[in-house]
Amino acid sequence: MFAEERHRLIGGMVTSTGRVTVAELSGRFEITRETVRRDLAQLEQVGVLRRVHGGAVAAGQASTSEESLSTRTSRKHAEKQRIAAKALGLLPVGEASVVLDAGTTTELLAGLMADQLPRERAAELLVITHAVPIAYRISSASAFQLEVIGGRVRGLTSAAIGNRTVVQLEALRPDIAFVGANGVDASFGLSTPDPLEAAVKSTIVRCARRVVVLADSTKLDQEALVRFAGLDEVDTLVTDRQPEAGLAAALEAADVEVVLA
Repeated sequence: MFAEERHRLIGGMVTSTGRVTVAELSGRFEITRETVRRDLAQLEQVGVLRRVHGGAVAAGQASTSEESLSTRTSRKHAEKQRIAAKALGLLPVGEASVVLDAGTTTELLAGLMADQLPRERAAELLVITHAVPIAYRISSASAFQLEVIGGRVRGLTSAAIGNRTVVQLEALRPDIAFVGANGVDASFGLSTPDPLEAAVKSTIVRCARRVVVLADSTKLDQEALVRFAGLDEVDTLVTDRQPEAGLAAALEAADVEVVLA
């Protein structure tokens, strides 16, 4: 096979799956790993992909890249809806305090809470959030108790960030927190691109009695710029696909329950 055709196929693989490995490409095209690395280097030069340890990811998957809220809302919507539905079943019964982190899947969970929980049960829940869309959604169902954490609102995510946000969260000890993540990795843990968002997420993880991560399968085996928690700080991961062997082993070792939606 000519190099040009191989490059086209590699580019298509990266686009469709988001990530390829040197070993995978070497076996598929029956070429040496050194040849694969040269191919990846050439494709990186023309902006098709970005090389990472052991392979490459799509060019748009830089550790600092972050899509807008509107873009993320439409991506993997069906999977996120299933994840939110599973998360709804993890809400405590009786009086409880619940933190909803900023994110498209947690926003879907807020919608299900507002639409599906009986009024009597909703009245027992204190919902705490720093995310403007989630606060609005919960406030539309008047039965809930709602506490909004303030701070400077970041336009990209419509979430409060900064020291004031962190200080307010540090004073709380909620029963359960539902947290989003841009990356869930066996060694790096949970991560997100923005340092200020990471500080808020880290505080939520530390203060909650139970931590549930909501992450669709595109976030698995991914790393963003800033680590905000280790796997051992998480109680449950709700996702739409069984994690690959390496991540699955790390989650088991960290005693993280995996719930498939």
